[in-house]
Amino acid sequence: MTEDRNVSAETLAARLHAGLEALGLERLESRGAAALLSYIELLVHWNRRYNLTAVRNPAEMVTRHLLDSLVVLPWSDGELMLDAGTGAGLPGVPLAIARPQSRFLLLDSVGKKIRFLNHVKRELALDNVEPVQGRLESFRPVRRPDRIISRAFSDLASFASAARHLADRETRLLAMKGKYPASELEALPGWLRVESVEELSVPGLQEDRHLVIMSVSG
Repeated sequence: MTEDRNVSAETLAARLHAGLEALGLERLESRGAAALLSYIELLVHWNRRYNLTAVRNPAEMVTRHLLDSLVVLPWSDGELMLDAGTGAGLPGVPLAIARPQSRFLLLDSVGKKIRFLNHVKRELALDNVEPVQGRLESFRPVRRPDRIISRAFSDLASFASAARHLADRETRLLAMKGKYPASELEALPGWLRVESVEELSVPGLQEDRHLVIMSVSG
């Protein structure tokens, strides 16, 4: 990715505005747009030292991080969501800004990423966010999450296996993927039910995006 630290605030705001409008999320303009742009500002600043994401250009961050996260908002409707392998807070932070009524656990095993997320929580006053250092397969929260989402796992079976102890019939596993994962779907274990595979369209991104929605079958 190219890096351009001189992208103007107006350019970033215009790109975000166009993306939110395309996603039908105009309601975020007054309440969440400023927080979303502040998050990008923090990410750009920390990324120079801690290498939190391969995306360096702030304008690309709006598309590849903010809009790419917010496109799954319609399926992120639980009271408690777990973002497994959250990294720099994706998709958890944008979703938490868009859904202040829900709680978000941001789980990652890398300490510098959790330190960044704690800073984001303080700076943006995100009271509905809880960064946690740990691995999904050994994570034991006080209550089961309603939704477990991830875009970090290499394949669906690994994600499902790592999350199995946290899922019951009411839990939904949401896996963010690029191209349609045909071979991964065929390799899923029998205890898992694929409810749907949603084709997503991220404004400004000419790449395939899909959301695989799964639940425990028995």
